[in-house]
Amino acid sequence: MKAAVLREYGEPLEIEDVPAPDPDPHGVVVETEACGVCRSDWHAWQGHGEWADDRVPKGQILGHEPAGTVVAVGDSVERIREGDRIAVPFNLGRGDCEYCRNGHGNVCAGGLALGFEADAPGAFAERVHVPDADYNAVGLPAGVSPTEMASLGCRFATAYHGLAHRADLAPGDWVAVHGCGGVGLSAVHVADALGANVVAVDLADGKLVKARELGADETVNAGDVDAGDAADGGVPAAIRGLTDGGAHVSVDALGIAETVRNSVACLRKRGQHLQLGLTTDEERGEVSLPTDAMTMSEITFLGSRGMPPTRYDELLRMMDRGTVSPADLVTAEVGLSDVPDRLAAMGDYGTVGIEVVTEF
Repeated sequence: MKAAVLREYGEPLEIEDVPAPDPDPHGVVVETEACGVCRSDWHAWQGHGEWADDRVPKGQILGHEPAGTVVAVGDSVERIREGDRIAVPFNLGRGDCEYCRNGHGNVCAGGLALGFEADAPGAFAERVHVPDADYNAVGLPAGVSPTEMASLGCRFATAYHGLAHRADLAPGDWVAVHGCGGVGLSAVHVADALGANVVAVDLADGKLVKARELGADETVNAGDVDAGDAADGGVPAAIRGLTDGGAHVSVDALGIAETVRNSVACLRKRGQHLQLGLTTDEERGEVSLPTDAMTMSEITFLGSRGMPPTRYDELLRMMDRGTVSPADLVTAEVGLSDVPDRLAAMGDYGTVGIEVVTEF
């Protein structure tokens, strides 16, 4: 089968012929019909994550937002059958650890990250293996296309999990979203669907226009505001002015030091910072923060990683009612051979919304 393989960090992925997977006893093999191209793939391609013992090995097949049809089933699988249409969360759980048993399988003690570990080859390929499929596979409802389910992917699911499950968000609250890439636009759309008022921040007017389409009430072009100390001026001051004192929840969807600090600084007292973006090799996983000010204002710092497979039904019900539409974030459908160029375009933030591979 054809697959996009990481051979050298920062060099174009190689489109190669590789052996197709066979299912292990508890796994299934999926014929990939769609797979999102995510900034996390870009981080992996760049070789980031060494500082967190999370660097993707060379030789890895990338791709972690797949949907498709089951074509082979392991002997011990009980719930999934050949012909089932499924999506696959990137945060693969075993289903039997304390976290999985308590509904937090996205941080499974022995879990795997699809497309990021040698034991979990990814879905920039014609076929992908899904371990522990009875736990991890998410059935596609009738009428939901593989492209739409792939757009749900890690970005939309991470944003939803963060805002719906991790943050204490109430209708009418103000949510600030820093960075309007795929995960940031997902956060805008989810926050709006949950009844929040949304301020979207970016440097690109085109992305801010898309944020408005997805539910943002206000936008801030970070390049147009007066620069200043995060506590006294710049983007945080602009947000505090728009929200009558600061956001209740602020999301950093980019992962650079400036946006992390802006996100914390734009909060009102007892506000909540939600970290969705991963850092680059400049921050190397660490960003200094005003901890004394955060303590005195009782600021909460939260993280969100994917979503437990057991909670996807919430999102699917919202999709069925039309409350959210992940497909509205899809701006391009591309082929497997286009993936190297589409990853490169992310280096200068040259993509808008979510791009999905639909030709393999």
